[in-house]
Amino acid sequence: MAPSKRIKRWLQSLTGQIVIIMTVGVAAAQLIGSSIWLHQVEADTRQNVREVSKHMAFRIAATVSYFTSLPQNYRHIVIDQLQDMGGTRFFVTLNREEIAINPIPDSPLKDIVKQEVQTTLAQQLGIRDAKIAFSSPEDLHVINNNTRLVDLPERWGHHSLLVKPLTPPIIVIQIPINDSDWLYLASLMPDPYFLEETSPLSRDRIFSLIISVTTVLLLTLLILRRTTRPLAILARAAERFGQGDFKPLREEGALEVRHTAQAFNDMQARIQRYLDDRERLFASISHDLKTPITRLRLRAEMLDEEPVRDAMVRDLEDLDMLVKGAIQSVKETDIHENRVEINVMRYLNDIQSSANQRSETVLLNGTLKHPFIGKPLAIRRCLGNLVDNALFYGKRAHIFVEDSEDELSIRICDDGPGIPETKINDMFQPYTRLASSDSSRPGSMGLGLSIARNIARAHGGEVMLRNREQGGLEARLWLPRH
Repeated sequence: MAPSKRIKRWLQSLTGQIVIIMTVGVAAAQLIGSSIWLHQVEADTRQNVREVSKHMAFRIAATVSYFTSLPQNYRHIVIDQLQDMGGTRFFVTLNREEIAINPIPDSPLKDIVKQEVQTTLAQQLGIRDAKIAFSSPEDLHVINNNTRLVDLPERWGHHSLLVKPLTPPIIVIQIPINDSDWLYLASLMPDPYFLEETSPLSRDRIFSLIISVTTVLLLTLLILRRTTRPLAILARAAERFGQGDFKPLREEGALEVRHTAQAFNDMQARIQRYLDDRERLFASISHDLKTPITRLRLRAEMLDEEPVRDAMVRDLEDLDMLVKGAIQSVKETDIHENRVEINVMRYLNDIQSSANQRSETVLLNGTLKHPFIGKPLAIRRCLGNLVDNALFYGKRAHIFVEDSEDELSIRICDDGPGIPETKINDMFQPYTRLASSDSSRPGSMGLGLSIARNIARAHGGEVMLRNREQGGLEARLWLPRH
């Protein structure tokens, strides 16, 4: 079976559907739970960032107020003293120009920090034109636009803004204090991950989701395999019984499965008893009717009136034919034949050789890739009936064999008149024959197609008829490979 068909069949199975439902359910539960948890964490984080930002903003405002209150000649003296103020480390310089900062990507948390700093500076100092940005330590410019922090000697501020090997973000506030000077203040955020955004699909959560889904799938597969195995055995047993293999089913598994197996065994036993009774009934009818029919025929031959004698003989012949047809119908569809490997091509070659000896044409196309497992006499009888019909009504038969790993299809095409569409289904009824110029076909009782279909269905297959566009009839025997 092709991998795509195997996957499709697995997805349509009870195990596949339950596994899909469990997988989707666990993944959805994990994502919903993570989203709710993340929403709460984000709310707590925003509140924490807002509170920390307020404290940091007040320290920044205090630093700016202290620095701007100094006489201009003293400002450079105290710059170094402001490196470690108020428990928060700062880097402060007085620059001749605004430093271009290469900002790191914005986020809602960074916006909260900016808003708190701007609000505090405006409320405390009346400063509304402060330039606030975030930068990474490796790309932070200080003093001028050509100098980076990492290019300066360590005593110039490395200890206050660089925390190797971590790289926490740095907030930079630049305030114009006169026409030519900018107060430059840089400060580390509380920790390296203070402003990082959380995500429900972070690496850790994805790993946790995969572990959870995998664990649930393994447990589900183990449980389902134990649960569905009796159902699969039951399905195979039902299929075998339909093909004539009567074998009691072991009653094991869950309580409901045991009850189902018990009911199935009881059903098999009842059907088998019915089939045995039917065979005995027809054998008894055959034995009981043959003798009186023979006696009545002998007595009819002794009648003097020829019209009465002929009419009675015809009635007895019709009665004898009906009895033989009923018995033949039972015997021809006998389901007790063992299933073995069958070389269908040999059967078809034998039919072709036998038919062509009578100057009738049978053409055979196609090959059999693998032996077919079935009931040999029944399959031979089915093929023989279909080919005989094609030869009788169409004078020739063209047989096409199409074989695959999943099914065996044999099409028998003739050049006859075909069948009216309204009567195609009726042709499978016993004792139904299509009107023909040779209505006196010897030995025909209209049972061929009925027997062929019963044999095909006993193998899990089907016989179908259709009129060909170019004329004639096509009988298709379809047999699945199990």
